[in-house]
Amino acid sequence: MRFVFPLVVVSVVARIGPFEAVRLATFEPDEYARLLTSAHVALGAFGGSFLGMVCLKYFFDAEKDIHWIGLLERRLSRLGKFEAIELGFMMIVLWVFSRSFPPAEALEFMVAGVFGLITFIAVDGIGAVMEPEEGGHKRDMHQAGLASFVYLNVLDASFSFDGVIGAFALTNNLFVIAIGLGIGAMFVRSLTIMLVEKGTLASYRYLEHGAFYAIGALALIMMLGTLHHVPEVVTGLIGAGFIAVSLWSSIRFNAAQRAAERAVEDTAVKES
Repeated sequence: MRFVFPLVVVSVVARIGPFEAVRLATFEPDEYARLLTSAHVALGAFGGSFLGMVCLKYFFDAEKDIHWIGLLERRLSRLGKFEAIELGFMMIVLWVFSRSFPPAEALEFMVAGVFGLITFIAVDGIGAVMEPEEGGHKRDMHQAGLASFVYLNVLDASFSFDGVIGAFALTNNLFVIAIGLGIGAMFVRSLTIMLVEKGTLASYRYLEHGAFYAIGALALIMMLGTLHHVPEVVTGLIGAGFIAVSLWSSIRFNAAQRAAERAVEDTAVKES
C-alpha cells in the first residue's frame, strides 16, 4: 500500500502506465511528487469519506452498550436505529466541504468522496457475506479471513494517504518513503499483536472508543487538508491524545471497579 498505491495514483492522474510511473519515481522524483500531490483533493475526499464511515458505523450502532462520552455516544447509538444514517450524515459532510471549492474541484471532491462511500459499502458487504456461520466449515473461515484482509488493506490505504503525501516534505525518493513508512507500519503491527496476545486491549474499557475517535479526527483532518494545510504533527498529536485520554479513563474505571469490589467484600466480611 505504501509503495504500489502511490504509483497507481500517479498512473491515474497523469494517465500513464505503471512502468512509466516507476520511471518517474526513480529518475524524475520532483515531477512524480508534483503529480501525486496534485491529487490531494481526490485523495482527501476518498480517504476522509471511507474513514468517516468506519468511525460513524461504530458510534451509530444501536446495539452498542458501552459508552465513553455518554452524553454524546448514547444519542448517536439511539440514532443508529435509523437505517443507513451514517451514510446520509457522511454525504451531507461531503456536500458541505464541496461548497468551499470552485465548480471543477467541487465535482472532483464529490466524485472521489462518493467512491470512498461505495468502497466502504462494498468492502463491508463482502465482509458480511463471507462472515462464517456458527459451526461453519473451514472454507467459511477462509472466506472470512479473505474479507478481513481486503477490508484491512483498504483501511490501510486510507490511513497511508496522509503519510505518503506528507513524507514528500522530507524527501522525494519513493523508495525511501516506502521503507520508512513500512518500518513504522511493521512496528505498529507488532505492538498491536503483542497487546492483543497479552489481553491488554480487552482490559481497557474505553481504548477502542479512543481509537475510533482518532479515526474520525483523521477523516476530518484529511478533508480539511484539501482546503488548508494541516501540519502532520497536529494530526499525530490529536490521534495520540484521544488514545491517551481513553487509556487514562480506562485505568480510572478499572481502579474504581476494584475499589467497589473491595468495598462489597469488606461489607460481606463484616456482616458475616
